[in-house]
Amino acid sequence: MKIGIVGLGLIGGSIGLDLRALGHEVWGVSQRASTCDRAIARGAVDHASQDLGSLHPVEVVFVCTPIGLIELTIGRLGSHLDPATIITDVASVKGDLVARLTQQWPNFVGGHPMAGTAENGIEAALSELFVNNPYVLTPIETTRPRAIETVAQLAKELRAKLLYCDPHHHDRAVALISHLPVMVSASLITTCLGEQNPDILQLAQNLASSGFRDTSRVGGGNPELGVMMAQHNRAALLASLYAYRGEIDRLIEQVETQDWPGLQSVLETTAAGRSPFLKP
Repeated sequence: MKIGIVGLGLIGGSIGLDLRALGHEVWGVSQRASTCDRAIARGAVDHASQDLGSLHPVEVVFVCTPIGLIELTIGRLGSHLDPATIITDVASVKGDLVARLTQQWPNFVGGHPMAGTAENGIEAALSELFVNNPYVLTPIETTRPRAIETVAQLAKELRAKLLYCDPHHHDRAVALISHLPVMVSASLITTCLGEQNPDILQLAQNLASSGFRDTSRVGGGNPELGVMMAQHNRAALLASLYAYRGEIDRLIEQVETQDWPGLQSVLETTAAGRSPFLKP
């Protein structure tokens, strides 16, 4: 199959690496000529250009741009593609965006591979990034079955765990397990940086190990991506932040009042409740 990828960063580059390895021919588009050159050198694409018009031969296009550029990108793509070409995205926010994009391009399918690292750019692209990780498709009533089936097949070829859900349900769920953790993790780092005693701050930095590394990872990621999550999934993120603040307030009260049985109960609940979120 002839595959197009717009945006050759971590996700776009990783998709290209795997699909090429599976025998697909991949065309890439990036704003930077240097990224195009590196994508070819790394084996992520067969062809690379700064021109969207170069994608006219492809059958499926993955739009891997920042969320705020997806509609603009698909609007510009339209004049270069055959109407039968299928377009999908990888954005972490769906909501009303899927309906607008489907109206703009009838062969559009909303998609979101739940995989990534703290790094970004074509140098961060990894083979087998999506293996055993969820890949969510968010079709609506007007999404064309052939388009769904085609994108689903490609997700299966990436060996991802394929899921389907309503776009708005998607946004509420990812607010809880993806967007909220970014904000919580960022707050943890900010709190640590706010230590006024330089000796204590230095000691904390020297003592930081796996626990801090695990809980701070997503807060130390791409700031632009974090802002876009908040901007484009604002309502769902706010709901999760308010709920989280309520839990923090409860913990504060339990520590202030020395309610150790209450704290024990919370920690027993969280110890038992974590595993369903981490199914193999």
